[in-house]
Amino acid sequence: MTDIKRFDTDHRMSQAVVHGNTVYLAGQCGTAHAPIQTQTREALSKIDHHLATVGTDKAQLLSVTIWLSSIADYDAVNAVWDAWVAPGTAPARSCGEVQIGGEGYNIEIICTAALS
Repeated sequence: MTDIKRFDTDHRMSQAVVHGNTVYLAGQCGTAHAPIQTQTREALSKIDHHLATVGTDKAQLLSVTIWLSSIADYDAVNAVWDAWVAPGTAPARSCGEVQIGGEGYNIEIICTAALS
């Protein structure tokens, strides 16, 4: 049986869970009420941090889901995303519009990655 390792865990959730060679990250957001580009950069920075904590990096991303509170932010988010993703390492990705929990949060990014 494969061990499950949890990282940055509190009573409600873990920020990262490793099962076998797969890493699952909780949804990451930026600072509420900040501009969408700032929220996106902050969420991506948190992803970098959590991936490093478990021993991998963004080049190992397998799948990403991006939730936006307004699809009108799609192009602004893509500009930040495109600067962050290294050429040739883009994961499978989806993006949609939802009502995000918590006032002022306009983006949530959820990732699955492989261990390096």
